Amino acid sequence: MATITTEQATISRWDDVQHSLSGGGDGRSCQCIWPVVRNKDWQTTTVEQRRDMLHDEIAVGPPPGLVAYVDGEAAGWIRIGPRTTQLRILHTKSITEATAEPLDDDTVWSVTCFVVRRDHRGKGLNATLLKQAIDYARAGGARIIEAYPVDNSHGSHRSNDMFHGALSTFLAADFEQGPAISGGRVLVTRPLSA
Repeated sequence: MATITTEQATISRWDDVQHSLSGGGDGRSCQCIWPVVRNKDWQTTTVEQRRDMLHDEIAVGPPPGLVAYVDGEAAGWIRIGPRTTQLRILHTKSITEATAEPLDDDTVWSVTCFVVRRDHRGKGLNATLLKQAIDYARAGGARIIEAYPVDNSHGSHRSNDMFHGALSTFLAADFEQGPAISGGRVLVTRPLSA
């Protein structure tokens, strides 16, 4: 049985962040910058610029996510942080129309990305990352967490679209299902108690 642990994505773990993002899917090219820039800015950046942007974000802190380890090897990543720092969300009409939370509220945190290396898929890493992200958000002062997962209860979905996470993972972690948004996704929320 594999041992799964998580750690905050600090600059001392930069190599582990990169290892987590490089094991399949779009993580290596995206560098998990897609959620934090508007589309017009995304279109004009290179992979190297995105890597530098993520490096700088992590260096300045606070950590914008967590890294999962399987038996000590970096194997997965989740982005979680204040929704106000994730500009794409604030400029996505289907999300802004669906949310009941004020867009300028720093106590609303969002989960916007999962990456799991191909060789570690099917081990429950997304569920572990989400559980730890809930604790991280609570400790960071979050009042509520929003996410925008793919409703995987019907139809087929491209694996590269699953970086949003699966609805079933969030429902299993006591998130409440809200309205549908674009791309077969739904808004989910989980209020946090102190």
